[in-house]
Amino acid sequence: MLSDPIDRPEDILSKAGKALPAISAPAATYVAVKVAGDMAYVSGHGPLRDGSAVFTGKLGRDYSVEQGKAAAALTMLSLLASVKAEIGELDRVIEVVKLLVLVNATDDFSEHHLVADGASELLIQLFGDAGLHARSAIGVSSLPFGIATEIEAIFRID
Repeated sequence: MLSDPIDRPEDILSKAGKALPAISAPAATYVAVKVAGDMAYVSGHGPLRDGSAVFTGKLGRDYSVEQGKAAAALTMLSLLASVKAEIGELDRVIEVVKLLVLVNATDDFSEHHLVADGASELLIQLFGDAGLHARSAIGVSSLPFGIATEIEAIFRID
């Protein structure tokens, strides 16, 4: 748990001119976040704003790496909104353990790791060293609703 209330993740977001979006209901038969003991397992989330996909299409065709990073950052904001809804406050996050970042990409796109940095950099901004995590970034041929990025995560919470 972060000790200084000035360093609360929501305050850091606000100072950066960002906010958590409204949460969206799961698109199929699953829960957005499953807490087991001191772990929060977060289902795949996409780049949503006001319940609608913002980045649809493929990296390498429709979006640049920088746009992909923005899609991953927005995806992470959506994911964090679900985490906050489940656990109450983001300052309950002790550490980010693992991310799986799926990138909807053309066959010849090879910068998945750089797209995933959009999510990773946001987590480090919000949680400092506790935001450092293990990660996989994988290119896929399609994602639900044609979204450009999907991220699932594991957090340790208090």
